[in-house]
Amino acid sequence: MSDSLVSPADRQPSGRALGILMLGALGVVYGDIGTSPLYTMKEIFGVAKVPLDAAHIVGAVSTIVWGLLMVVTLKYVVLVLRANNRGEGGVLALAALAAQSAGGKKQRRAGLLLLGMAGAALFYGDSVITPAISVLSAVEGLEVVTPLLKPYVLPVSMAVLIALFAVQRRGTARVGRLFGPVILLWFAVLAFTGGVQVARQPGILWALNPLEALAFLRGQGWHVFAAVGAIVLAFTGAETLYADMGHFGKRPVRWAWSGYVLPALALQYMGQGALLMRDASALENPFYRMFPQEWLLPAVALATLATVIASQAVISGAYSMTRQAVQLGLLPRMKVIYTSARDAGQIYVPQVNWVLLVAVLAAVLGFGSSSALASAYGIAVTLTMFITTVLTFFVVRRGWGYPLPLALGATGAFLALDALLVASCALKFPEGGWFPIAAGIAIVLVMTTWRRGREILLDTIRRDDPDLQQFVRGLAGSFPQRVPRTAVYAVANPDTVPQALMHNLKHNQVLHERNLILNVVFHEVPWIPFGERVKVTPLEPGFWRVEVHYGFKNIPDIPQALSLCAAQGVDINLFETSYFLSREIIVPTRGPGMAGWREALFALMSRNAGNAADFFRLPGNCVIELGTRVQI
Repeated sequence: MSDSLVSPADRQPSGRALGILMLGALGVVYGDIGTSPLYTMKEIFGVAKVPLDAAHIVGAVSTIVWGLLMVVTLKYVVLVLRANNRGEGGVLALAALAAQSAGGKKQRRAGLLLLGMAGAALFYGDSVITPAISVLSAVEGLEVVTPLLKPYVLPVSMAVLIALFAVQRRGTARVGRLFGPVILLWFAVLAFTGGVQVARQPGILWALNPLEALAFLRGQGWHVFAAVGAIVLAFTGAETLYADMGHFGKRPVRWAWSGYVLPALALQYMGQGALLMRDASALENPFYRMFPQEWLLPAVALATLATVIASQAVISGAYSMTRQAVQLGLLPRMKVIYTSARDAGQIYVPQVNWVLLVAVLAAVLGFGSSSALASAYGIAVTLTMFITTVLTFFVVRRGWGYPLPLALGATGAFLALDALLVASCALKFPEGGWFPIAAGIAIVLVMTTWRRGREILLDTIRRDDPDLQQFVRGLAGSFPQRVPRTAVYAVANPDTVPQALMHNLKHNQVLHERNLILNVVFHEVPWIPFGERVKVTPLEPGFWRVEVHYGFKNIPDIPQALSLCAAQGVDINLFETSYFLSREIIVPTRGPGMAGWREALFALMSRNAGNAADFFRLPGNCVIELGTRVQI
């Protein structure tokens, strides 16, 4: 399987191609934000205790509508989509782009990458809460059908979630074709049901006046933080818009939002407000109360399907984020299964899948309802949004070279808005907001431990192993007879002798005719084209250093990369090639480096890292793995 060299974000589709990409974007990008109407209004007037009268209803809806315009349209669609890393989005891609703009300033570079780690860690927390709250809020419609079904809400929700995670290993290529049409229908239903209610209570149209939003926020006093903490639920999913940009491109994502999603959401929230203005008892479940009784079961079915799709998008995002983190050196190797022969983005990571399932089920059982989960929801998303704005500032200021006043003007208002959202969601910390924060801290500790551990390991190898150039120069005359095959020695440090080569010489007394010292380098850009993939440097007769370069979106494929060496004078017969891998057995010791518990954690992760042969797509019958103990 060869990876794509041109990201969809770099293309300018039109006509039928644009329509197809817009439909796909609806299914993947907007499922999360599109299911927020299931629970947002109920949280504003139920949990946040905003008074349920006409003035407050109009003000709250106005705040939602203008918040969607500010947060999603102006910040993400207009500004942040421009700050893409060669067409790719997401907090890790943005952090890598911002770090590049730091130049040689190591501390700033490290700080920006740490921000990216924090954003990625918070995304994993979102990956737990989004499926739990989305599916629970949809299935809770059964209670509206009849209270007798209330005992079945939790079991049905858990069954849906287990089924969702269980089918991940089969891939989403076939199911993915249904995502766009289903979400297209979902937004049409949102717009229609909302429009019907607006027609019955036109007074809600005052919500289109931004002064109503300002009056609402000003009138809340200190209670504004509680109110905004609930309103922010309408914006969850905005980060997905940026993260999934690379799958579809900027134009389809922008057009789908402006031409279809935003109007449908505005009509739906105004419709729920209109309903509450006419009937305060509808607060029990404003979304489902918009449907006549005979349409409730089909509405529950459609909502459940929409939330499953929204959950699928964030689960797939967790897989992609994991692969990027592995290739950026933030996590150990993991087994990655490619589930589509055509789409390199269709992947399945078993370890991530089952850990997420356990965490999601624990969240469902622990919180018990969508209202309880709403207390945990929002803080991870708003912190990620805040981090995105900070990183965007560095891209605008350092990467694009804009003057400081212009860079501050472009990002300052959004930074202040994000700070308000974070502060509002911080009130939820005791009621459940601690959950994604605790998960994020744990993941950041894992990432920083792995990254620091690898640095210490490479320093140890560099210090203890012989210099490669001198070693092969002295070796040239020692083995006049050589085995007529090609040996590839994979190394983490290309300047020192591979442990596998020394073991091979010591125990097997064998030297091959052709020896390639292979070093794989992952860069902080998404794509490295084939023309820049391989660099070959001759060392001594029979020895070459081969550097293979990948971006964090490329699929590592060493045999494919070695076939490119022919253009640089080294023609390799892949059927007569053996791959020698050194597997380091980490031995924690006292002394400088990391704390003892972090060294033990690094050793544990190293022992359980995925198989290098599978990760680099090496043929299993041509791999020889030799272990060596390294003290850190």
